[in-house]
Amino acid sequence: MDDCIFCRIVKGFESASIVYSDERIMAFMDIQPVNPGHVLVIPKTHAAQLSELDPELGAYMFKVAMRVAGALRQSGVKCEGINLLLADGKAASQDIFHVHLHLIPRFRGDGFGMRLGSNYGVKPNGKELDEVAERIRASMLKHI
Repeated sequence: MDDCIFCRIVKGFESASIVYSDERIMAFMDIQPVNPGHVLVIPKTHAAQLSELDPELGAYMFKVAMRVAGALRQSGVKCEGINLLLADGKAASQDIFHVHLHLIPRFRGDGFGMRLGSNYGVKPNGKELDEVAERIRASMLKHI
């Protein structure tokens, strides 16, 4: 995908500060970091959304993210915790449509946070949860 910035980075057409790279996965510094040390982990194979990603590759991507997270904590970068963030789709604030996992170093007072919607405190009853779970299960069976 020549118009995908991440595919262009993988192919070497665009520069990146690479943290890790193998035949399947690449990790590099985010150019608009939330905090210093913000790393993106991507599959080298293009997939616009998580459901398009090969499950084994997705598992491997997470395994690499775990290694990067451990290294980030030991690197000397200010990091009291780490948020993992994967935005999947425009409504979820995905801005580059190539699956990518953010590793965001966090520390007290860094100013980053997620704003929760007004319905966050409203707890659905068990019947509602069961109905939604059934719809999701049924959809999963169609896509296996």
